[in-house]
Amino acid sequence: MAQTKGKRTWRLLVAEDELISRTLLTRLVSSWGYDVIAVEDGSQALEVLEGDDPPRLAVLDWMMPGADGVAICRRIRALRREPYIYLIILTALQERQKLVEALEAGADDFLTKPVQPHELELRIHVGRRIVELEEQLIEAREALRELATHDPLTRIWNRRAILEILEKEIARASRKGASADVCALMIDIDHFKTVNDQYGHLVGDQVLMHVAERIREAVRRHDEVGRYGGEEFLAVLTGCGVNGLKAVAERIRKEVAENPFVTGDRPIAVTVSLGGARLTGGEGGGSIMQLIGRADHALYEAKDQGRNRVVIDGEQGVNDEE
Repeated sequence: MAQTKGKRTWRLLVAEDELISRTLLTRLVSSWGYDVIAVEDGSQALEVLEGDDPPRLAVLDWMMPGADGVAICRRIRALRREPYIYLIILTALQERQKLVEALEAGADDFLTKPVQPHELELRIHVGRRIVELEEQLIEAREALRELATHDPLTRIWNRRAILEILEKEIARASRKGASADVCALMIDIDHFKTVNDQYGHLVGDQVLMHVAERIREAVRRHDEVGRYGGEEFLAVLTGCGVNGLKAVAERIRKEVAENPFVTGDRPIAVTVSLGGARLTGGEGGGSIMQLIGRADHALYEAKDQGRNRVVIDGEQGVNDEE
């Protein structure tokens, strides 16, 4: 049952304090195609299993200095880490109560010494199947999480997710007081209906993707961007102040205006209008809808003033249409 050539190479920890047993186990498991990490006590085993990239399979002797196999199982299960590590306990103890103790501690399997090679190989193979199944479940969970939180077209946050982010940032600013702030930046594609009418909805979708990418490139690394609805986007910024908000907004405006979308050999000029608003932690009663309402009002001012410009709540527009 050796691993098939070209397939994944599994790493496996062997923890055994007795030199001869450790050497024999290492040679045996290596002959089945596993990349073996061998240690001689429980402290070393914990160091490996608690590391950044632990092996997914482990064969642990029950009685070891530093920490015994059962103590290691308890420690690893208490961490509740992902991905899952499959733990097999080896012991010369025959009592049924010992088996129960090992399983209650979090061991996945239990073998008595002397170990029969074929049986050990089968048990490790079962562990591999369980670990692979767990990996598939994690992938499915992450795919569902992606679908639940991201816009399927632009791959940025969807409306619900970006609003949750904004709400959390408002709460954080409120806890920190007047020194903290959160900004909402509403971004709308100018004359988007004309793009759809003239070029079709397929091109319109591509323009939405293009603008989303331009926005992501223009914001700061820790800013968050979501699709608010239709051709509108919402960016959440923190710790930037009014001047920082203006700078990011203007950078977005220029990034979109100066990089036309190209379909075939035809460039399509695209611009955006932006409205921003800022809330400080010292403003106490500020709500998410009040902040968005102020940003949205500024956005409409930008459109009324000719589009392709930035308006910050309470201030005049920044940069006329070019």
